[in-house]
Amino acid sequence: MSDESRIDPEDRALFLDAVGPVEPVEDERVEPERPRVSARPRREAGFDEMVDEFAFSDLAEAPEQGEQVQYVRPGVQKAILRKLKRGGYSVSASLDLHGLTADQARNEVGRFIRSERGELRRCVRIVHGKGYRSNAGQPVLKTLLNRWLPQRDDVVAFCSAPPHDGGTGALYVLLRRLNPGD
Repeated sequence: MSDESRIDPEDRALFLDAVGPVEPVEDERVEPERPRVSARPRREAGFDEMVDEFAFSDLAEAPEQGEQVQYVRPGVQKAILRKLKRGGYSVSASLDLHGLTADQARNEVGRFIRSERGELRRCVRIVHGKGYRSNAGQPVLKTLLNRWLPQRDDVVAFCSAPPHDGGTGALYVLLRRLNPGD
């Protein structure tokens, strides 16, 4: 007994009425869906580690610097810098650069920022010292940090820490929040 003979003629009529006229398909092949291409290229594992060594240029122009240092990325609200200066963000980690050369400090700062962002930390402190023991008696690392930090896309703002937390010998650095896919 065929399948068509089991179908009630009334059901067949209702079905054809609902579906409408049907024509056979000429080609039964189906085109596969093309894979979606991400607009943001994926970085290979280890890429950040390779880049951090060269992530900062000493030739970049530093923002105006006095005793107190401050910087906010263009397009970021000034209220964020005010909140950072007042200690409105809790400092989750600290890096002490005392005794390091400029090259050592460059590598440590790059590693530190990458590590803290990976841990989803937002506000960190970098202690650079006041430069009293440098050959020129000037704050070498403070000047370099003022050049280096604006070069990193993940740094939103930074400023001199309050006196109880290092004062002009330390910086509070606010890191950009991680977005999904970063």
